[in-house]
Amino acid sequence: MSTPLPVPVLDPRVCEQARLTRDARFDGLFFTAVRSTGIYCRPVCPAPTPKARNVEYFANAAAAAAAGYRPCLRCRPEAAPGTPLRAHSALVTAALRLIDAGLLDAASVAQLAGRIGVGERHLRRLFVAEVGAGPLEIAATRRLLFAKKLLGETALPVTQIALAAGYASVRRFNAAFRSGYGQAPRTMRRARIGAASVPGVTLRLPYRAPYDFAALLAFFARRAIPGVEQVDATSYTRHFAFDGSAGTLRVTQHADADALLLTVNSAHTTRLQEISARVRRMFDVDADIGAINAQLRREPRLRTLVRKHPGQRLPGGWDGFEVALRAVLGQQISVAAARTLAQRLVQRFGEPARLDDGSDTRLFPLPQTLADADLTTIGLPRTRAQTLRTIARAVADGAVTFRAEQGLQAFVASWTALPGIGAWTAHYIAMRALSDPDAFPAADLVLRKAAAPPGETLSTRALEALAERWRPWRAYAVLHLWRSA
Repeated sequence: MSTPLPVPVLDPRVCEQARLTRDARFDGLFFTAVRSTGIYCRPVCPAPTPKARNVEYFANAAAAAAAGYRPCLRCRPEAAPGTPLRAHSALVTAALRLIDAGLLDAASVAQLAGRIGVGERHLRRLFVAEVGAGPLEIAATRRLLFAKKLLGETALPVTQIALAAGYASVRRFNAAFRSGYGQAPRTMRRARIGAASVPGVTLRLPYRAPYDFAALLAFFARRAIPGVEQVDATSYTRHFAFDGSAGTLRVTQHADADALLLTVNSAHTTRLQEISARVRRMFDVDADIGAINAQLRREPRLRTLVRKHPGQRLPGGWDGFEVALRAVLGQQISVAAARTLAQRLVQRFGEPARLDDGSDTRLFPLPQTLADADLTTIGLPRTRAQTLRTIARAVADGAVTFRAEQGLQAFVASWTALPGIGAWTAHYIAMRALSDPDAFPAADLVLRKAAAPPGETLSTRALEALAERWRPWRAYAVLHLWRSA
């Protein structure tokens, strides 16, 4: 099961002060509901401040919606920085990750409960007690707010928005939107008629400052595979494919707001929610950076590093299989050498794709392609080639997965059961592919030196003992220590 992160205590006094001062640090961490209007808002809402006796606070938008409140059209809750819902139990944490991955867009609560091994009624009770809303209400709020985001930020037709947000039909979308906002979605589109000639779809991905976008670009640039990825001083570009159809995405930093801009050129507009979620994870835009830094600052060695780089984020990966293979390719060689091997792998075994401009390229190979391939032809030692084939076969057969509900311990156990995969590799994959904030490759030599007093090197066991103070954000400590080295 997924490891629960600390659940913040909703202190009404802190919420009240944040609401009255419109403190942006709390944007997305809670929502203000006003009894007299029946509307819930972000704490930074510019509307006239309501009287305290008319206000109640909710930890998430779904809980406010479950209590009967509608989202504010002025401050737009869908535009708040993302905050993954947190729960006290591993069961609910796992279920929340599955909902965020879109499971309930097509499956039932009974099927969700089956995935995590509990009864449906018990799961519903846990959700209400720990999150303040049931699974269906969480999923419904997720769909509604993403649909509202697409309505406000893109010129996509309403039909495409309905499908992209996870609705089974336009009729269901219209009904849900009227119930949630009190008006039809097309009413909100009138001001955007005529914008459809703009190429691609651009979405804002808000984050909480500080945010070190330059450090993320530098990390990705050192590892970018030519033909698949391109990184320059201001942007990250990647080609991808769904069902054999290629697309391109580009990520830049908004010039005047705490947000990234994601531009997608793809025929798969129905996959926008998934594309957005992958990019949010890659660029770690939903991190509660204040809580992370507060925890790491308790350690004297990390305190200096956090002060120097307070916006450090956890760089994720677009695809779990790609991250896993590249982790093995990079064992005991430089980042540049690993990148060269990855480029050869793509050139020799990559999936052919045709881009929007008519040019041809190759994307990262599929597991089934590499399961029986002769990988020594790209210059790999025989043992490492066998390890890559073992991974490819295990992923293709489902022996190892990147399923959202997995906990770190179970993930590491399943991967280290494969020949040639040690704890370092498994934790690195978890850190990049699952974006697990507590993944910790303790055997890493650079890490053991960086965490030790000058001139010394900690043992793996000593480093693990030291890092107990950094839980559940050990992966962020890893990035700070690697960066310091």
